This record gives sequence, C-alpha cells and structure tokens, in this order.
Amino acid sequence: MLDGRVGGAAQLAMRLVVNLARAEGAAELIDVTGAHVDGCLYHGQAGLDFAERLTTLGAQVVVPTTLNVGSLDLLHPERYRGSPGTAARARRLMDLYVGMGCLATWTCAPYQLRPRPARGEHVAWAESNAIVFANSVLGARTDRYGDFIDVAAAITGRVPYAGLHREENRRGTILFRLSGTPDRLLDDDVLYPVLGHLVGREAGSGVPVIVGLPRGAGEDQLKALGAAAASSGAVGLFHAVGLTPEAATAGEAMHGEPPQRVVEIDVEMLRQARDSLWSADPATPLVAVSVGTPHFSVGEFEALHSSIDGAQVHPSVDLFVSTGRDVLGEVDRLGLLAPLREAGVTIVTDTCTYVKPIIERRPGVVMTNSAKWAYYAPANIGVEVAFGSLDECVRSAVAGRIVRDEGLWNGP
Repeated sequence: MLDGRVGGAAQLAMRLVVNLARAEGAAELIDVTGAHVDGCLYHGQAGLDFAERLTTLGAQVVVPTTLNVGSLDLLHPERYRGSPGTAARARRLMDLYVGMGCLATWTCAPYQLRPRPARGEHVAWAESNAIVFANSVLGARTDRYGDFIDVAAAITGRVPYAGLHREENRRGTILFRLSGTPDRLLDDDVLYPVLGHLVGREAGSGVPVIVGLPRGAGEDQLKALGAAAASSGAVGLFHAVGLTPEAATAGEAMHGEPPQRVVEIDVEMLRQARDSLWSADPATPLVAVSVGTPHFSVGEFEALHSSIDGAQVHPSVDLFVSTGRDVLGEVDRLGLLAPLREAGVTIVTDTCTYVKPIIERRPGVVMTNSAKWAYYAPANIGVEVAFGSLDECVRSAVAGRIVRDEGLWNGP
C-alpha cells in the first residue's frame, strides 16, 4: 500500500496509519473487522477537501464501515436552520463518504445496529461515545480514532497495535466506589449521566473501575454513563463491576493490581456534578427540550411514550428527540411514532441538535437528560442549559416550565 501498488487512496491512507503508529510507538499493525467514521460531519472546508482527494484517488473501504451523524437530517431537511451554502457542502461531504462504500447509517450509536463487534474483536471506531461503548459494554477493542484516521483505517483495514487494542492498556487504574446513594436515585436513569460526568472529570484519560452500580443496569444506562465520561474527560474504556464483560470483579478489571487512586462517591458529590451541568438560572423560561444524545434507542422511545402518557407538549416548548434512522423505522413498526408526533414531539435523524443549527434561537433555556449535550451545547450552539432526568424533561415540556424532583437526590 505504501508503494502505491494498491492505488493512490490506499497509499495516502496507509501513510496516515503508519505515521500514527510511529507517533504512538507501535511496533506493528493489526487487522480490523469494521470501522465507524466521524469525518462525514462537516466542520469546514478541510474535511471536504480531504474527502474529495480520497474520492479522486478512487477510495473504497475494505471493511464494513458505518457513518456517524452528518450535518443534515436527510429525512427531515426542513429542520436545518443554517446557510444554504453550508448545507450544500455538508451534503456533498455525506455523499462522498457513501460513495467510498460506507453505509448510510448516520448515527452516533452504531452499537444499536446489527451485527455489532463481539468481545475481543478489533475495530476502528470514531465518535467518543461509540468508542467507550464498544470497549466497555461490548468488550470489543478500539482506540480513540478521530477524523481522517477513521476512514484511513477503513480503507486499509489496518490500525496500529497500540492504545486500547492492547491488553495491558485496558487495566483499570482508578477505583470509584458508590456509597450511601438513595435507593430512588439508584433506580433512576438520571444517575448514569451524572455519574459519568463526575467520573470523566476525575479520571481524565485513565481507565475507571466503578463499584456499586445496580446489577440490573442495562445498555441505555451504561451508554449514558460512557458518553458523559468521554465528554467531561477522555475516557475510552470503563469497567462497571458485575456489569461489563471485563469486570466480573474489581480485581479482574484491574488485572490483579492495586488502583492508582480510590474515589469515594457520596450523594453530595453526585448532586454537585448534577448542578455543574446547569448553565441556566432555574427561573429562566423554558423554550425547548432535547433528548437523544447519544441517539435514542427503542427502549428509550418506549420510556418516552410511557412518560408522556397521552399528554401534549406545551405550545411554548419544542421537544426534540434525536435518533438513528434504523431505530426510527423500528419505533414506527411498533406503533409508537404516530402518537409521539401527535403529542408534539419533533423527531431528528441523521444529525444532532447540539452540533448543528436545528433548535430555534430564542431567549430561554433548553433542557436535556444528556450530560454530553449539557456539556457541549453552551459553547457549540450558544444556549443556556438545564439538566434533568427523562421524566423531568417530559414533565417540563408538558408544563411549559422547568420541573425538578429534588426528592430524587435526598430520599432514602
């Protein structure tokens, strides 16, 4: 490939992979069975130029490759509020990646698709929440790949044998122990994004080991935890003892070694982490609610449908749900989509509301149940943010004002 005998695109891609390996001190490359590309999201002309260059050189991916969100909702193009010129360049970028043989999945949650990588399987995934989910919940192996390297790996089918591909780098290093958490909070989904936000700030790029989570925690809860930890920190892998595949015990997660540090987490620390996700005065008028970062699953749609329970979204509030088009199709087949739309829910696919101009800019606060959304949205799209559970978000959207359940954080 480096000699150009497989074509110009493979030569360029392999140069990137080899230079990354040199930078990481990797002695060899390994095969990957799949890739997830984030470079299809338009951030500026450089990304488009790179994709045009690859296309001109005849680029085609050699492993199954899914695509992350783009800048446009192709199923609901009227959602986009940006300039026509930017929209045209963003659409061109999306089309170029499909032309390279990537699958038009347009989701930040490729783990909601089938098939998905098995434990121990090496892949090259970009998108921070997808990376941490693949490593932590699936037990697959991917390092943190960013734009340009992601598609280079997809074109070559190779990555450096470095980072979280290597067993020794998957050892848990920081032990987080929950204690004294109220039972109601342990049973509520809101615990997981808040805990993840706290863990990410404390762990940085370390590998957290979390003790004390309920054994019944499912993929949606762990998804929220990992997405938050990858946003406030640089977490690419966490171990939840008794829940994730490499952590039957804390000892297994830490490969028999003692932790570098132990963090005892009480309810006051969780409450402070929750409050740090607010950038708005609680008295500020509510204008929108945005959930689905990462993309809503079928189970989360079912929870939303149950929470709305026939109510109507207040006329002064927009309620956005971001999801992948594959999940949306399943939700429609289950008969959940029509009643949600009748209730006033606006569905967004293929993109995300904290990255691109979808939410109407008007004075007021936007509420979310996503720590990732709360962390990035103020700087990305210039909004004030309120944070709460999914139930608090729905109740707020229906009431037309922020509704909080403080008892969740104080009760037994």
